[in-house]
Amino acid sequence: MTAEDVRPRAAFDPGAEAARATAAILADTLGGTERGVVVDSPPGAGKSTLVVRAALELAEAGRPLMVVAQTNAQVDDLVLRLAEKAPELPVGRLHSSDADPYDRALDALPNVRTSAKADQLAGVPVVLSTAAKWAHVGVDEPWSHAIVDEAYQMRSDALLAVAGLFERALFVGDPGQLDPFSTVGGEQWAGLSHDPSASAVSTLLAHNPSLPQHRLPVSWRLPASAAPLVSEAFYPYTPFRSGTGPGDRRLSFAVPSDGSGPDRVIDEAAASGWGLLELPARHTPRTDPEAVGAVAEVVRRLLERGGAAVSERGPEPVPLTAARVAVGTAHRDQAAAVREALAGLGVRDVTVDTANRLQGREYDVTVVLHPLSGRPDATAFHLETGRLCVLASRHRHACVVVCRAGVDALLDDYPSTEPVQLGTLVKFPDGWEANHSVLSHLAEHRVSWRP
Repeated sequence: MTAEDVRPRAAFDPGAEAARATAAILADTLGGTERGVVVDSPPGAGKSTLVVRAALELAEAGRPLMVVAQTNAQVDDLVLRLAEKAPELPVGRLHSSDADPYDRALDALPNVRTSAKADQLAGVPVVLSTAAKWAHVGVDEPWSHAIVDEAYQMRSDALLAVAGLFERALFVGDPGQLDPFSTVGGEQWAGLSHDPSASAVSTLLAHNPSLPQHRLPVSWRLPASAAPLVSEAFYPYTPFRSGTGPGDRRLSFAVPSDGSGPDRVIDEAAASGWGLLELPARHTPRTDPEAVGAVAEVVRRLLERGGAAVSERGPEPVPLTAARVAVGTAHRDQAAAVREALAGLGVRDVTVDTANRLQGREYDVTVVLHPLSGRPDATAFHLETGRLCVLASRHRHACVVVCRAGVDALLDDYPSTEPVQLGTLVKFPDGWEANHSVLSHLAEHRVSWRP
């Protein structure tokens, strides 16, 4: 045994680790010579904060900047964040010619100029728009820098369409998000370096493997109870830790449990961060009425019992309101069924949506209808790793999963058959493995219930 073996390890300081990573990213972005810098961000790691800070430092350095996001909501959010941080900085919002192309709250910001034409924003230090809009912009002189936000949601063909607009770029995204959406199959290109349906980051690194790559090491969203599972199951190649420790966050209820399955799983989730409400095994329609009803009942009891959350943000308990609760599903018809069930119980203002639309959002408590619950088979859609990752990583305090028994046996009956593609950079485990990891952990927090 050496002296190094017995030397005590320094305590993990999340703030210092995050600051160190951010400093290295900004140094490569502002002072590096490569045309691109890639940053992998786990859920809730401060990706938007990094984008805003990088934008402000580039603007301060006098470097014209274009920012590329994937949706109008993402663009508007970044504009609002920039305006809040630097109210004197002129910011351009390039938008489409649709009837309602951007958040009208931007009209109240004196430093924000909006236009559907890029030439009308000439000279503005920072201009933001969607990838779809940038693809129709032509310029005589390229921007010095670009920041591509949610780069893993951007297809490589979309990157190709805007690559001529800038000289250097910072690519920031979460590799655990759902794959970029495509209306056509990409099997004929799979594994090829020019796959147009692959993410912008995958194609970028396939052609430029020497580009600087960084990762944000801390999730400020996920609690200490969730970060180890999410990191191990979904980010084994880019692990991260929680910015909080055990006991830093607490969820309590003023009304005691009535002994029902929903109340027991709520108490389990409040104590451990996770809860599995397991219904009897059965093959069901996709909008399984019992499972939908169970989800709605869990949400109703969460709100009826007067929940309060304590976190590192302040010593005072914060009421658990409908706005801080979300329900996640795999399909839109399941989300519609849950909304209808909640309305029947008199519950309103709770976000109910699919994993695709919950990406990037954050809540205190989430209730998830497991994608494989009640299914007779395990298709590629339901096994997609990113879908389960998004559903399991939206919460700050607790996540309750509603699922019928038998999914572990279903996974064994439908082992992963995805072909291994040569030339593909593996940054994500397959859905079969991730599902088994999550189910194994949830089994420790199982509450069996027959509605």
